[in-house]
Amino acid sequence: MEAFSTISAEFGVWAIVVSFLVMGLAGFIKGAIGFALPMIVVSGIGTVVSVEIAIAAMILPSLVTNFWQSARNGLGEAVASFKKFWRLNVLLLVVIYYSAKLVTSVPESFLYLTLGGGITFFGALQIIGWRPKVKQRLRHYFEAITAVVAGFFGGLAGVWGPPILMYLIAIETPKAEQIRVQGISFLLGSIMLTFAHLNSGVLNAVSIPFSAALIMPALAGMFVGFFVQDRIDQQLFRKVTLIVLVLAGINLLRRGFLG
Repeated sequence: MEAFSTISAEFGVWAIVVSFLVMGLAGFIKGAIGFALPMIVVSGIGTVVSVEIAIAAMILPSLVTNFWQSARNGLGEAVASFKKFWRLNVLLLVVIYYSAKLVTSVPESFLYLTLGGGITFFGALQIIGWRPKVKQRLRHYFEAITAVVAGFFGGLAGVWGPPILMYLIAIETPKAEQIRVQGISFLLGSIMLTFAHLNSGVLNAVSIPFSAALIMPALAGMFVGFFVQDRIDQQLFRKVTLIVLVLAGINLLRRGFLG
């Protein structure tokens, strides 16, 4: 394919091999804990290609895997979860669309350092025992703040899961619903990001076929990950989720400092 020829000519054939391996790993982790595909893909594939191609590579696999994650328990459950968190999702879409237009004008290091710092700090606090509580009467406000922060980084760096995940953990969402709500928010965000980057030029004649080819390793990894997810309890799930979150944050900080 012309896309692979272009990418291998610019970044080397190993960039393509690494991209497939990273996507398979990202799919596995997403299947196991319900998130982290964009973070792993952008930070992992971004080590062998440009950040714009890494973001593009993530988009189509995200669309497909997020649909599977959202609808795994049935479309009825997915609709009910969307209605429960509709404010979060609607505002997320709006912010992703407008912030995506800035993707070529904001320094990569700023994005990685800001997002990585926040993820690492709050995730580590929860691992050592800090358990944030969000009162029922304040949830709408925290939902709005979460949506704005997640949408901002989603549009700029293709990573909007961590703020949403931290909010869902804070309101003590059960495992099955947490994974479903994440999937819905990620799916809607992926759809908006796709349209936004068709306009921005990040998705183009080279990056679209490359992204499409990475769907299969993502699905294969996710299938195995679901097997693991179904066999871990709520507390272990929460602990593993936070550990992966902090590791992803540290990796983003590494990218911010080292480029």
